[in-house]
Amino acid sequence: MAGKNEFYWRRLHSLLGVIPVGVFLVQHLVVNHFATQGEAAFNTAAGFMGKLPFVIFLEFLVIYIPILFHGILGIYIAFVAKNNPIKLGWFRNWMFTIQRITGIILLAFIAWHVYQTRIQAAFGAEVNFQMMEDILSDPIVLILYLLGILSATFHLSNGLWSFLVRWGITQSPRSQKISSWVMGVVFVVLSIIGVRAALAFVFPDFFVG
Repeated sequence: MAGKNEFYWRRLHSLLGVIPVGVFLVQHLVVNHFATQGEAAFNTAAGFMGKLPFVIFLEFLVIYIPILFHGILGIYIAFVAKNNPIKLGWFRNWMFTIQRITGIILLAFIAWHVYQTRIQAAFGAEVNFQMMEDILSDPIVLILYLLGILSATFHLSNGLWSFLVRWGITQSPRSQKISSWVMGVVFVVLSIIGVRAALAFVFPDFFVG
């Protein structure tokens, strides 16, 4: 991958990370957050998503294939890309490095999560509050899930910063600095939503009362 081809592939990689993968992540976190309102609320929200028309085709076209493409190309970028401390500076180099690390973590986490939920559903299990409560009842699994959630929210928020630069939306140093702060807020908000949702499956009484 070189020259113009690499430029276009990287742009496509960036675009898919936001649409549809990023949009799906936000939607998934919001649906999971219904768990903070109780078992019935989560089951209703999850049931609605699971009963969408042509849900299997939508999952493959909008979720699995884009994630797989984004992930494979991301691994390539992670191993061939080099930090540029002079051009990017200390902070952006760290963001660059963490972005690559979280991307690799996410590939493993997503595969594991899909196995525990969607693949089990294909064998007759029901994706509901009880399933997630059983999965997260193991403290080690809960910690790994929280790591996966934080990796996902960081990867998306920092990826949005890169997306704005790559697509020529934030070109000046000032606009990129403002974007860094905005994406920091995005990371915190999405992380709170995701962590609260995970903990709600383990400590439902704390949230619902």
